[in-house]
Amino acid sequence: MIQYSLICENEHKFDAWFRSASAYDEQVARGIVSCPICAAPKVSKAVMSPAVSRKEGQREVPGKSIALSAGHPDQEKLRKAMRALREKVTSEADYVGDKFAEEARKIHAHEVDARGIYGEATAEEAASLLEEGVDFMPLPTLPEEQN
Repeated sequence: MIQYSLICENEHKFDAWFRSASAYDEQVARGIVSCPICAAPKVSKAVMSPAVSRKEGQREVPGKSIALSAGHPDQEKLRKAMRALREKVTSEADYVGDKFAEEARKIHAHEVDARGIYGEATAEEAASLLEEGVDFMPLPTLPEEQN
């Protein structure tokens, strides 16, 4: 899995995850990558710092910082769009709880009828689904859900 910092033609910056560098290239070529703020279809990679992996056996440092944003004029619009997306998915899809990875694989393999699902998966399960080519995306988590 690879994370890119992206920027649209209207200079909105955002991050997105892709299965691989070639998956990013393929999705851009197909025109399915767009800005989540203004929906602009012209998106490119922004300058970003490299990700540095932890050494094997190295524990995560408590209190590690995370990227945050405040004060951007489009922030409330983005929050509303993320809330609407989350509400649409949770109202129209089936909740499968911690069986998400298992059920997503069945849908991917055409073992069950295709339908929208949502639930929870561990980081390892999500990575495995990506490697297997199962199409899914994380549901946005809003700041008020963290409090």
